[in-house]
Amino acid sequence: MNKNLCVLRFVTLLVLIVGANLSVHSQKKLENQISDSLTTIANSYSSVGRVKVLSLTANQKTNTLYVSVNERLGEIYFRKENVKRIYNAISKITAHKYAGSGLVCTVDNQPIEGLIPNFYRKDNIDTLRQFSVPLAHQPLVTNTSRPYPVQNGLQSRHIALWQSHGKYFDQKQARWVWQRGRVFQTVEDLYPQSYVLPYLVPMLENAGANVLLPRERDTQINEVIVDNDTKDNLSRYREQANSKKWKTTDGKGFANTKKTYLQGENPFTLGTTRVITSVTNAEETSRAEWIPNIPEEGHYAVYVSYKTVENSTRDARYTVFHKGGKTEFTVNQTMGGGTWIYLGNFDFDKGRSNQAKVVLTNLSVEEGKLITADAVKFGGGMGNIARNPGDTLITILKGPDSLKTTTALSKPSLLYEPETSHYPRYTEGARYWLQWAGAPDSIYSRTKGKDDYSDDFQSRGFWVNYLAGGSCVSPYTKGLGIPLDLSMAFHSDAGTTINDSIIGTLGICTVRNSEGKTVFPNGISRWASRDLADIIQTQVVADIREKFAPEWTRRNIWNRSYSESRVPEVPTMLLELLSHQNFADMRYGLDPRFRFTVSRSIYKGMLKYISTANNVGYVVQPLPVEQFCSRFLDKNKVELHWLAVTDNLEPTAQAEQYVLYTRTDDEDFDNGVVVNSNRITVDVQPGKIYSYKITALNKGGQSFPSEILSVYRAPNEKKEVLIVNGFDRLSGPASFAMDSTYAGFLNDRDAGVPYLSEISFVGKQFEYKRNKPWANDDAPGFGASHANYETKVIAGNTFDYPLLHGKAIKAAGYSFVSTSVKAVISGDVDLNQYRMVDLILGKQKQTFIGNAKNAPEFKTFPLALQHSIGVYCSNGGNLLVSGAFIGSDMCEPVKPVHNDKLFIENVLKFKFRTSQASVGGNVSMVDSPVRFFKKADLTYYDQPNSISYFVESPDAIEPVGAGSYTICRYTENSLSAGIAYSGIYKTCAFGFPFETLQSEKDRAKLMESVLQFFDTNK
Repeated sequence: MNKNLCVLRFVTLLVLIVGANLSVHSQKKLENQISDSLTTIANSYSSVGRVKVLSLTANQKTNTLYVSVNERLGEIYFRKENVKRIYNAISKITAHKYAGSGLVCTVDNQPIEGLIPNFYRKDNIDTLRQFSVPLAHQPLVTNTSRPYPVQNGLQSRHIALWQSHGKYFDQKQARWVWQRGRVFQTVEDLYPQSYVLPYLVPMLENAGANVLLPRERDTQINEVIVDNDTKDNLSRYREQANSKKWKTTDGKGFANTKKTYLQGENPFTLGTTRVITSVTNAEETSRAEWIPNIPEEGHYAVYVSYKTVENSTRDARYTVFHKGGKTEFTVNQTMGGGTWIYLGNFDFDKGRSNQAKVVLTNLSVEEGKLITADAVKFGGGMGNIARNPGDTLITILKGPDSLKTTTALSKPSLLYEPETSHYPRYTEGARYWLQWAGAPDSIYSRTKGKDDYSDDFQSRGFWVNYLAGGSCVSPYTKGLGIPLDLSMAFHSDAGTTINDSIIGTLGICTVRNSEGKTVFPNGISRWASRDLADIIQTQVVADIREKFAPEWTRRNIWNRSYSESRVPEVPTMLLELLSHQNFADMRYGLDPRFRFTVSRSIYKGMLKYISTANNVGYVVQPLPVEQFCSRFLDKNKVELHWLAVTDNLEPTAQAEQYVLYTRTDDEDFDNGVVVNSNRITVDVQPGKIYSYKITALNKGGQSFPSEILSVYRAPNEKKEVLIVNGFDRLSGPASFAMDSTYAGFLNDRDAGVPYLSEISFVGKQFEYKRNKPWANDDAPGFGASHANYETKVIAGNTFDYPLLHGKAIKAAGYSFVSTSVKAVISGDVDLNQYRMVDLILGKQKQTFIGNAKNAPEFKTFPLALQHSIGVYCSNGGNLLVSGAFIGSDMCEPVKPVHNDKLFIENVLKFKFRTSQASVGGNVSMVDSPVRFFKKADLTYYDQPNSISYFVESPDAIEPVGAGSYTICRYTENSLSAGIAYSGIYKTCAFGFPFETLQSEKDRAKLMESVLQFFDTNK
C-alpha cells in the first residue's frame, strides 16, 4: 500500500511538473507572439527595435489580463487609433486562453492609452498631467506700446528656451573650442540659433509670450553698460527727483568694474541699486535715465536690471527712446531681480543723444510700492568670462587622428593666463552668459570650474529651476519667481546615412527627475513632459512632410535621463530636429524656408500644449501678407494695399486685422497702428521718404512682417518711377550629390539667400568625399568646413531694397512708389501707368529645396511677368532691371524653356553669355553710343559681410540687335556686365544687383544716368 501510494504521489508530481512546464511554455509562446506582433506594429510608426513582453499576468478577481512591455513600445506616439490596433492584436493572440478577459497594456507602469496626450483626446482628460499655470497679475515684461491685445495666444506666458551648446573652454586642451565639429558650413553650437533667434523667439513673442534664454540673444558685438556705479564720461546715468527721492538700497547690485571676470566673480554683487517709492500722480513723478554712448549705428538689444525687494512694484514703467520714436514697457519687479531682463531690439544712431536712452519713472497704479533701478545694457557684446585650465590634466592635439595626454601640471594657473574666447558673446555657451547675468555659481558651475563642458550642459536645467524658484510652479525653492509654463532645449543630432536618406526628428523627455520623483513641485505628473514632446514632434514632422519632404523620418520619443530634460521642474522637451552630420538632412536644414516652417511648428506645438494644460482655446498667428503695393492718389496721399495669405496647415491662422508700421527717411519704424481692412490711405509730405510694412493680426497674435515698400514725392518732381521688388528669394546654398562618392554645398556657385541675416555660417565646405570618416571635431570628415566666418553675421535678404533704390531716385529728382512683383503679376498694379520702372531682381533665381522633388521657386521672370513687361515695352515704357541671375536663370535652369531665352533677347535686348562672370566685385563703366553713362569704377559686395547680401556669381550679358550696347564691364576680364537699349522703348540691364553697389554715391550717379537716359527722347 505504501508502495502504491508512493507511485501515485510520483505520478501526480510528474503530472504537475509536466503541466507546469507546458503552462510555462504556453505562456512564453504567448509572450513571444505578443512581442512579435507589437514589434511589427511599433516599428510601423518609428524604428524602435524589439518590443518585449516583460510580464503577462491574469487577475482573476477583475478578469483582466495585464501585459507589461519594455520601453521600446513607449517610444512611439499613441493615439486612439493605434492604441486600438495594439489591443486588437493582443486580444487576437490571447483570445483562446483568456477569452472574455479585459486587457491592459502598460509601459513603465502606464497604460498605453494614458500616453495619449490630452491635446489629442476628446474625453478622459488626465488632469494630473495638466501643468496649469495661473496667469500672473502682471507678466514679467509687457510692451504697452503694442497697439493690439493678444487674447487666444501665449499672452502672459513665460517660456524658457535654449539653442544647443556654444563655445566653451576645454580645460583638458587649454583652449576655447566648439562642442561639436564644423560640418556642412555650420556647427551645432551655432546652428539651432538660426531657428531660435530669427524665427522661434519672435513668433512666441508675437503671440504674447515672455521668452527667456540662457545664452546671449543679441548678435550685436558692441555692448554699452550704463549704471549708477560707474562713470565713463561718455555714457550717462542721471536721476531727477520730485516728491519722492532716489536712495541706495541695502544689499548689492550690478557694477561693471572689470574687463574680464574669473571663476565665481559675479558682477551683480559688485555695485549698488537705487530705489524709490511709487506715486500715482503724474505731476509728482521722479525718473532715472540711462543715456548710452553708442559706438556704432545699428541694432541693439536693450536689457534692464533691478532688485526684487519686499513690496516691489508690479508695473515699473520703462521707456526706450530710439530712432523710431519711443516704446514703453511695464516690468513686474516682484520677479526677475538681479539679472538682465530683455525688453527688445532697437535702432540707435552713433554717439550720445537725448533721443537715445532708457527712462524709468516711479509712476504706478499703486501708491507706496518700491521701484528699483540698476544697470541697463545695450547690445550683445564680446565674451568677457576668462578661463584657464585650473588643476586639470592638459591634453595636447598631436594630429587629426590622435590625442596625447601630458602629465598633470602642478600649477597650471601660473602657466596659463586666464583668457576670454575673443568671440561674440552670442556664440558662447550658457555657462558664460549665466555668470555675466548674475546667476549663482551653483547654477552655472556645478563642477566648481573644473569642467566647463559639463558645467555648460548642466547649467541650462538648473537655470530653469532658478528662474521658476519661488513662483507658483515651484513655491518651495529660491529663485527669480518667474512662473514658467514650459522649457525646451533645441538641438541637432549626429549620425549619417550612406544612401541620402533622412535621419529626421527625435523627441526626448525625462519622467523621473534626479531624485527619482515623477511629480513636479506643484503636484503635477512629470508625464506632462511626454505630452509636450509628443505634441511638438508631431507638429514638426507633419508640417515638414506636408510642405517639403513626405519621407521625413519621425524618430522615437525617448524617456531617458538627459540633464537638460531631467533637471527642470517644469514640463521640458529636448528636441533633436535633424542630423547636422547628415547631408540629406542638411539640404533642408540650411534653407530659411525650412527653418521658418519648423520654428512655426514648434511655436504651434507649444501653443497647443499650453492651451490644453490651461483649458483655454487657442488661435495661431497668421502668415505674412503678400501682394503689397503702393500708389499715389494725389500729391500728398498714398494708398497701400495687400492680401492676406491662407495657411493650409492651420485653420485658425486667419487674418482679422492688420498692423501698419511706418518709417520716415532713415529713422526706425514706429510702434504701428491697427488697420481693419487690407487697404489704407496715408498722408505724406513732399521731400521725405516714407517706408511701410504690414503684419497680419488675429486673436493669437501678429504675423511676421511683409516686405518693406517705400514712397517719395519730390517737391519739384521730374517724373514718377515705379520700383518693383522682384527679389523675394530665400534659400540655402546650391548642393550636389554624385552617387556614393562626393556630395556637398557649392557656395561659389550659389551661396543661397538668408532671411535678414545668417548667424550660423562658419565657412565653406571643403571636404566632399563621402567616405572620409570622422576623426575628431577638428577633423570631422565628410562635410568638414572652414572657420573663417564663424564670428560674423552675414547679411541676407532684408526685403528693404525699394529704400536703397529710392534714395538714388530721390537724388536724381524723381518721385517714386514701390510694389511687390506679385502685385504686378496678379494685375493689381499696371506697369503702363508709369513712364519708368525699376525692377529689382537681386539674387532671384529658380531654386529647389532639399532633394529637389518639389517644383522650384523664385523664377526671375515668370510667364505672367514676361507678359506684363512685354506689353509695357511695346507701349513705349522704360525698364531698368538688375540682378545676379537675370540671364542664367532664363537660359541655364534644370529644365530650360526656349521662350525664356527669346524673352530676354527680343524684349530686354540682351543675351546671356556666362554665369560666374566675376569674382572681383569690380565693374567699370565704359564708352558707348549711349552717352549718358560716364566712365567710372564701381564696386559691389562680392564676399560675405554684415552690410549687404553679396554676389558670388554674377551674370555676363551682352547686347542684342541694333540700338543695344554694352555700357559696363567686369574689370577683371572685360566681360559685358550691363547693357542699354534705345528703340521704341528703352531698357537698361545689369548682371549684378544695383543695390549691392557699396557706395551710396555710386548708386546715385548710376541711377541718375539711367533716368536721364530714359527721360531723353534721343
